[in-house]
This record gives sequence, structure tokens and C-alpha cells, in this order.
Amino acid sequence: MPGGRLTQQERQKIALGLADGLAYAEIARRLDRPTSTITREVMRNGGPTAYRADLAHRATERRAQRRPQAAPRATDAPPQAHGRDAAAVREYEEAFTTMLMQSGTPKMMARVLSCLCISDTGSLTASELVRHLQVSPASVSKAVAFLESQGLVRRERDERRRERYIVDDDVWYQSMMAAARGTAAIAETARQGVGVLVPGTPAATRLENIARFLDFVSESTTRAANQAREILRTPQAEQ
Repeated sequence: MPGGRLTQQERQKIALGLADGLAYAEIARRLDRPTSTITREVMRNGGPTAYRADLAHRATERRAQRRPQAAPRATDAPPQAHGRDAAAVREYEEAFTTMLMQSGTPKMMARVLSCLCISDTGSLTASELVRHLQVSPASVSKAVAFLESQGLVRRERDERRRERYIVDDDVWYQSMMAAARGTAAIAETARQGVGVLVPGTPAATRLENIARFLDFVSESTTRAANQAREILRTPQAEQ
């Protein structure tokens, strides 16, 4: 598998692949590159609908000229637990972060959530996140506050009274339930508008349809989350 920076010819092939509607994985396979490399390249340069090979190549050259020469991060990276390949873990973390961003999560929030998800403990302190992500404490604090508001992260104090940020299976359940409650609230607000806009009118009918749809989604999400939680908490021998 080739390494190093993408060439201009490879970027042109990426642009052609996007125009043909190919998935990132298929474009990566044709270029013999990691999928995360293609995903990161496209997202960094306008996304799938605005990617331009020539503009992306020039932007990369400008970034390279501005970037100070430094030793690769892998040279001073701490040893990985369980015999993991440090480069592969870093590549996967970047791919996971990119996919979270594609789903609508802001970049710094996606980086923090990805970092927590791939840690063995599922919990890190602010200083650990700052050190790993090489960002400011303020950036971590803002990201955690956002993730907490979405029900994706919770806080605990450890034995040294340090605040730890935690992501676990119950956090994902709580996040889904919060999303379902939010959807139900939108449905209720839409239903209130039916009376204001007079039942039977086009606008009122539209709001009623929105309310019915969102009610169904909210109820289905709640039911599926509860079922999944119950099944996954049942020991394998009892299933």
C-alpha cells in the first residue's frame, strides 16, 4: 500500500470517483489507499459535492509550506497496550472522527468523543485529553460541555478528586432517549400549530403530518433503545 502524500493524479481520480458516485471505500481500493485517507482528503477540501482536485492539491501545498518541519508524532508516541500497532490506531481514530463529523458532530467534539470511545477505560481527564489531542484546555471544556448536553458524555470524580469524562454503553442509551424526547417535543410543538393555523388548511395539514411522523419516530426510537438495552444486558447463556 503506498504511503506519503496524495499526488495530483490521485486527486483527479478521487474527483472522478466522486462524480461517478463511488463510495470512499471503493475509491480507496482503486488507489490502493486507506479509506480514511480518502475520507479525510475529501472532507478537508470541500466535501463530496464541492471537491476539486486542482484546488485540493494547491491547498495541500500551501499547508505544507506553512507547516514547520517536525519529527513524526509516531516517533515519540507511547507504546500501545495489548500489542496494538500505534500507526493503525491513530489512522482508525482519524477515520472514526471523520465519520462522526460527517454525521453532524462538530470537529472538536468529534475528536474528543472518538478519543474517549477508543480508550480501554472509556474515561479520561481533561489533562489527558489535552495531551493526547494537543489542544487547549478551553477547547476540551467546550467540547465536553457540548457532548454532555447531547447525553453522550457524563462526568465523575475519581479517587484523586479529578473530574473524569466517561463514555459507556449507558451513555449511548441515555443519548438515544434524549434524542427521542427532543423529537417528541418537536412533534408536540408542531401539533400545537394545527389549531393556530386552522385544521384542514394546507399549513395545518402539513404540521399534523410532521407531528404524526415524529411521534412514530420518537416512539420507535424509545422502544428500540429499551429492547436493545435489555437484550445486551442479558448474559449470553440466558439468551
